[in-house]
Amino acid sequence: MFSKNNHYLDDTLLILTMAILAGCGLIYEYLLSHYAGRVLGVMESTIYTMIGLMIVSMGLGAFAARNVRCAYNGFVYLELIIALLGASAILVIGGLIAITQTLPHIIADMFALPPDMLPQGGIFNQLSFLAINSPYFFGVVLGFFIGMEIPLIARIREQIHGQHLDNNLGTIYGADYIGAGAGAAIWVLFLLSIDISKAAALTASLNLIAGTFFILRYWHKLKWRKTFVGLHLVLALIIALMFNYGNQWLNQMNSLLYLDTVVHSQKTRYQQLTFTERNMGLNSGYAQKSIINFYLNGRLQFSSIDEQIYHDYLVAPVLAGSARHDNILIIGGGDGLALRDVLNYNPKKVTLIDLDSELIDIFQQPNSHLDKNLAIKISYLNKNSLQDKRVNILRSDAFITINELLKSGQMFDAIIVDLPDPSHPDLNKLYSVNFYARLKQLLSGDGLIAIQSTSPYHAKNSFISIGKTLEAANFVYVQQYHDNVPSFGEWGWTIAAKTGASPLARLNKLNELPVQHTWLNLEMLRAAFIFPNDFYHDKENIGINTLGSHTLYQLHQKAWQDQQGIQ
Repeated sequence: MFSKNNHYLDDTLLILTMAILAGCGLIYEYLLSHYAGRVLGVMESTIYTMIGLMIVSMGLGAFAARNVRCAYNGFVYLELIIALLGASAILVIGGLIAITQTLPHIIADMFALPPDMLPQGGIFNQLSFLAINSPYFFGVVLGFFIGMEIPLIARIREQIHGQHLDNNLGTIYGADYIGAGAGAAIWVLFLLSIDISKAAALTASLNLIAGTFFILRYWHKLKWRKTFVGLHLVLALIIALMFNYGNQWLNQMNSLLYLDTVVHSQKTRYQQLTFTERNMGLNSGYAQKSIINFYLNGRLQFSSIDEQIYHDYLVAPVLAGSARHDNILIIGGGDGLALRDVLNYNPKKVTLIDLDSELIDIFQQPNSHLDKNLAIKISYLNKNSLQDKRVNILRSDAFITINELLKSGQMFDAIIVDLPDPSHPDLNKLYSVNFYARLKQLLSGDGLIAIQSTSPYHAKNSFISIGKTLEAANFVYVQQYHDNVPSFGEWGWTIAAKTGASPLARLNKLNELPVQHTWLNLEMLRAAFIFPNDFYHDKENIGINTLGSHTLYQLHQKAWQDQQGIQ
């Protein structure tokens, strides 16, 4: 029997264990939700779905715990299962997706099938569907076992005390809630900034430690003691291997999803960065030509073969149409490519705001962060623009930072907004009426603002919504233009003036662009403002993106789902 002093010791240890495991459970929810959001692309709805499924599964697990005969043995088994699933789930998901995505290409190569006969229907489509949705499966299974923890610990406490405890569940749930809060804090402050495979392994190790504690403390209550010890040692070795090599495995699996060779992959606090390289043979200098592609969370941001087209259209109209180029503001553009073109207009000062400090570091000092060959190519692309003494880089959230610029009374001759598409709720606010209205206050009266505005073909309603949102921010003239960027397809931009003549009217007064661009000339630029017949016929029915409405985010997600055929 346990003595009274042992009761207090056991209570303390059990409550502490419950708090730690609750934190682990919440972190597993975040891990799977975060990874599933990146895999499926529909970040917000994926996170909500995953958390909802895991909560329901936890309830089912709580019911199932009644069928566990021995709570002590059951708990040790439970922690082994949770630790194994928690550590390996993301690695298995990455492997499944990579295999199912590459299998059609392997078969096509084996039988020398042409590209238009790639086997993608039938069983291949079903396998791909199952792999893409496998995060939900692991979420349900993991949630089921996590849900069994509270009932088992509650039973163990009553068995130790030898009686029914009136406040047993209240005590256990109190520890559970506090532990979950601590787990959320650990996720935000620490785990979010490290490799996801390492985060999973560290979390799983706590489950393994909880099981070890039970073996040591309740040795006399357990059957198959040596089996438990052996399984813990084997699983500890597996988790250690996953911690050390899991990210390498995950990167190799993710690399299979890209057509080109992945030459650098890095997770920052905010996103996954991936560089790929495609060799294109030899040039006259016997140096190997290559194409560098840069991806954020699996979505292409630029390709060295045609990024100049995109950046010419982003930079040339707004600077050619603005009265002065002395003080320029760039929001986003941490790769330094838009900045490279802006510096050709000889500004006195450029302020660049980008949230991801690690991304800026890579493009500002590539020699310190990238392989030598890749670093040389990145430096060649952005001309080391981020090292220019005229550039003031603010590594912060633009939504907040522009308030500081307003308070300091700064005014800018032109503003360029070079942000990723609004594929995440956090980006949605940077496309809102509130944000644009504050940017208007920073813009000189005779200046212009230009905004990358997604694809007018693939995401037409999103494109039009951005224009309408600028109009709602009381810009006097709002115009949109488009052209084909081979890596992206048809792409669009929006340009606006707060006073004076319209952007197109200003461009029509020019005889030529003030600065010669690699791709763009004045005639092409003027033609870019022409759209197909009835392009804007449904404009009145397309929503304006106000702060908190998520209108643009939802329009963009719907367009993306339609293109991917996942509705």
